[in-house]
This record gives sequence, structure tokens and C-alpha cells, in this order.
Amino acid sequence: MLPVKSTTAGIAYRDSGDVGAPVVFCVHGFPDIPRTWDPLTATLVGKGYRVVAPWLPGYAPSSLAAPLDPVSVADRLLAFADEIAGADSSIYLVGHDWGAVCGYLMLYKQPERFRAAAMLAIPHLRAVEENGPDHPSQLLRSSYMAFFQVPFVSERALRVRSFAMVEKLWQIWSPGFEPEIDYMDELKTCLSESLPAPLLYYRALRSPKQIRSMRALLADDPMNVPTLYLHGERDGCMVPAIGKGQAKYFGSMFEEVHLAEAGHFLHLERPVEVNTAVADWFGTHSPSLPPA
Repeated sequence: MLPVKSTTAGIAYRDSGDVGAPVVFCVHGFPDIPRTWDPLTATLVGKGYRVVAPWLPGYAPSSLAAPLDPVSVADRLLAFADEIAGADSSIYLVGHDWGAVCGYLMLYKQPERFRAAAMLAIPHLRAVEENGPDHPSQLLRSSYMAFFQVPFVSERALRVRSFAMVEKLWQIWSPGFEPEIDYMDELKTCLSESLPAPLLYYRALRSPKQIRSMRALLADDPMNVPTLYLHGERDGCMVPAIGKGQAKYFGSMFEEVHLAEAGHFLHLERPVEVNTAVADWFGTHSPSLPPA
């Protein structure tokens, strides 16, 4: 599927389903590409939705221009949502990894824009901060984040031996799962054309001002968008228990599902369970859809 480029936001995206159907935004993380949503897209389009899966800002063929901190990216994605769906239309949101981080910020900034959300692999950010001290092993799992904050060295290291580090991250984060060769080739091409832009997300976290702005945004009242949270029990990136007690940060309907034998890329490892859970959740919070 060839990408489409937005006219104002500089964001490239894959577009599936009828133009007039309810819109689901599916936002990928690192290291990944919109193709990650193909199994979910097939399910949701079959249910009568339109699925828009952008390349995150900083990932070619989207614009590589700064700023690429999470708050700014959330603002750019909200503007993109207005361009695609119209400022008055309610949409659905699916986010994984950085797509979930930026997704939470989007939900807090404009909760009225979203009918329901599904977040994968990254719990509510306040829960991550609260539970972090109880899980010292998370520091080791997150050590790559500190490395990516080192300019020049980290992007060069990523390119070594045809992005061997990226393959290693997938192996650690989703033990026993291997994406198709052409999938990984497409991902490597994207990163090759994009670096160092994808790493600027991590480097923004060095800024106390950026952290303060994220905390201030998330310190408002509980988030009132119905949210489904999914996490793999074998996630090698985020300790499953890091989200303990996160329900208190959601003021509307909230449901949490942990999948055994699934890692960080759970939507690719266990597509039937994930697709069914997301489709059912959105169906619960949908107006009447036209026949598929």
C-alpha cells in the first residue's frame, strides 16, 4: 500500500476503508512502521471503520523536521486528525509504544475528540512513574533509552551490521517472535532514511522543561476517554506490573487485559486476541455502523 501525504501536517499515512466511515487512528512506536497495524486494520475495516495509520513525525516519508518531543508530536497528530476527520468528528485511537505515549497526551489535551482508545504495551504514564521504584529491573530494560540520548554515537551504532541492534531489540522485547524478512527490510529502510530523527523522542526526555510539561498535562483530572489497555506478559521492554493500579488515572470506562505468551509487539504476536479485544471495545463505544 502506497503512502498518502497530508497537505498541511507533513505526515504520511496509510488509509484503508471507506472515506465516510468512523475513523480509527493507529499510531506505531519505535522501532516500527505503520505496517505493524495490518492485521488490526483488516479486522476494523471489516467491521465498518476507516483506519488511518500514520508514519510518526520523524519517520520517513513523514516530515523529519523538529520539534520531535512527545508533547509537540501529540499536537501535530491532533492537527493531522483534524485534517483527516474534521475538527468536529469523534475518532478512535490505537497507540503502541511511543504511539501510546503520544496517545495519552492527545487524550488529555483533547478528550472530546475521541470516542474510545486502545493503548498497547505502555501503561498510563503516571503509573509508570509511580511504580518505577518498585521494579528496579525496569532500569535495565530501559537502558537503551539513555543510550539513544547520546548524539552521533547511538545513530551510528544502530546502523552497524544492517541495523543488527534493531533486530536484537525485537528479539529481547518479543521473545520467540520474528517478523517477516520483508517487514524488517521495510523497517530498516525507514530508519535509514530517518535517523537521527526517531531518536529525538528520547533526547527530548533530557529536558526538565519537557518532563515538567508532560507532568503538568497528566496532573489534571482523570482522563475521561473509555480506554482499553493491553500488555503482553512476556514483554521484554516494559515490566507488566509497571502499570499496577493505573485504573485510578482513568475517570471513564477502563479495562485492562494481559496476554500470556505475548511480548512487546503483542498485536503482531497474538493478532486474533488483540484484534477481537480492540474491535469489541470500539463496538461498545460506537454509534450504529453501516453493514460491513
